[in-house]
Amino acid sequence: MPVGRDPGEPVVRGARLAVDVGSVRVGLASSDPDGLIATPVATLARATSTKGRLPADIAQVVREVQERGVGVVYVGLPMHLSGAEGSASDAARAYAVQLAQAVAPVSVRLVDERMSTVSAHHALHASGRSGRSHRQVVDQAAAVVILQSALDAERASGRRPGERVPVDPGQHVPVARGGAAGDARTTVE
Repeated sequence: MPVGRDPGEPVVRGARLAVDVGSVRVGLASSDPDGLIATPVATLARATSTKGRLPADIAQVVREVQERGVGVVYVGLPMHLSGAEGSASDAARAYAVQLAQAVAPVSVRLVDERMSTVSAHHALHASGRSGRSHRQVVDQAAAVVILQSALDAERASGRRPGERVPVDPGQHVPVARGGAAGDARTTVE
């Protein structure tokens, strides 16, 4: 199903989280419970899955969802300007599926993120940040762009934008408990 063709769920009060998935880093942004404004949260190093463990970055996103009482997670879906999807889209979809399994029953929705990184770079440059310092925060800034766009779409339509990521109820997902993501104290249930 193409992004945006899903009729969406009704908007309910609660914080939202946006995830900008990159091959090296993951940017996070959150909103207030009323969904008025998006703010940067963190840039996480992208981790690979280890047997019996949730990748550290996804475990951290799960904690953010729990701690903030998030009602929906928006994951940016990179698309070509033509609207076609490519390999980056495939990677974002795979990440979104893994995340949806980990945060269920919280909804995860894919939203079109064309130009979010470009917009983030422009905003950082306009704020006076040097180009070299962008790398550390551009993923967060892109997540802010993704989330603010989703919040604007929510207000315009009264529905959650994007495509809902389905959850397979039969699939076991490791749940992070205990210490920091990926450390020796983190256990899986």
